[in-house]
Amino acid sequence: MDFNKLTTKAREALGAAMEVARKGGAPELYPEHVLVALVRQKDGVVPSLLDKLNVSTERVVAGAERALQRRPKVSGGQLHESAGFRDLLGRASDEAEKMGDEYVSTEHLLLGLCEQPEAGRALRDVGVQRDAVLQALQSVRGNQRVTDPEPEGRYDVLDKYTRDLTAAARAGKLDPIIGRDDEVRRVMQVLQRRTKNNPVLIGEPGVGKTAIAEGIAQRIATEDVPEGLRGRRLLSLDLGALIAGAKYRGEFEERLKAVLKEVASAEGDIVLFIDELHTLVGAGAAEGAMDASNMLKPALARGELR
Repeated sequence: MDFNKLTTKAREALGAAMEVARKGGAPELYPEHVLVALVRQKDGVVPSLLDKLNVSTERVVAGAERALQRRPKVSGGQLHESAGFRDLLGRASDEAEKMGDEYVSTEHLLLGLCEQPEAGRALRDVGVQRDAVLQALQSVRGNQRVTDPEPEGRYDVLDKYTRDLTAAARAGKLDPIIGRDDEVRRVMQVLQRRTKNNPVLIGEPGVGKTAIAEGIAQRIATEDVPEGLRGRRLLSLDLGALIAGAKYRGEFEERLKAVLKEVASAEGDIVLFIDELHTLVGAGAAEGAMDASNMLKPALARGELR
């Protein structure tokens, strides 16, 4: 396997697995070491997948450690790759190829682990099956493919960079809106157009522009809306979260493109609310890069967003 085709997180996980093996006095690097490293990886995809499956990371680690206790141990000596570890890398590479990905990522390693005898048993014992992992992966990755060594910034983008106002309304977390019925109706009317369906709310700070969006979310939650808006999700874009931590050139653009792609792929089921719209002009722009407003224009012109 070409190690240059591993994502950054996958390389980090394999490095951490070697450390786990050395500390445990193992003569060889086993798939269970990789499982422990993947589950403990901060900001990794695997803990997020396990969370989607309602599986405790501690239980997975405990199962992997029990399997490792049955393995031989040595003190000192050089760490070698086991046949199981090499098989795992081959299976992970096959998984990446099946999914049309250009790099082997941590989720491919997890899918490969599901097929391993000991590591697979540790996963099955806590209810983690290959089919369930694939289903959870669909909700985390969406339509994103692994085309570079750091794809994680484009995963789960709607959860990371937006707030679901309709979910907040259903949970009773939004205050009731009073005295804005005309504006709410007008915005809903514009949203239902086939074209030019992107209303902009203009007004002084504090007059209640955001409150109108929250009012629409509450109406969607109670189904007090026209047929064209029933069952839709109203998401508020968190521009601060999009920009935060985007230290490399092009990182902000990749995040925003991923959000827009997910919204467009929902085919009208998602309505995007951008608070403080004027802050988009120049947002995230570096030398030779587009700002957020210019990235939105093509999607708006094609009618992919509303």
